[in-house]
Amino acid sequence: MSNAQELTTSNFDTTVNEGVTLVDFWAEWCAPCRMMTPVLDELAAEYDGKARIGKINVDNEPDLAMKFDVASIPTLIVFKNGEIAKRFVGVTSKGELAEALDGAAG
Repeated sequence: MSNAQELTTSNFDTTVNEGVTLVDFWAEWCAPCRMMTPVLDELAAEYDGKARIGKINVDNEPDLAMKFDVASIPTLIVFKNGEIAKRFVGVTSKGELAEALDGAAG
């Protein structure tokens, strides 16, 4: 089980509207998405109290995927106070994600 918070349409806005949140748009059948899970778990532990890490299963939440024009997965979006600060498509290194989180937090 992942350390990242499962996000849905019911908790999305309250989660990303304040502070910094990294959101992973993924699906269980997506091998590159599964490759990102340990990276996101590490970030969730390292940024505990500084930033939130969330996951949106695009099969369960297609409306959220459409809202943010997610055409390929994994898509990772860093939000700062509800606004998109940075967007990544495809497998992304922990360093790049940490840099984006630090940039949004700073």
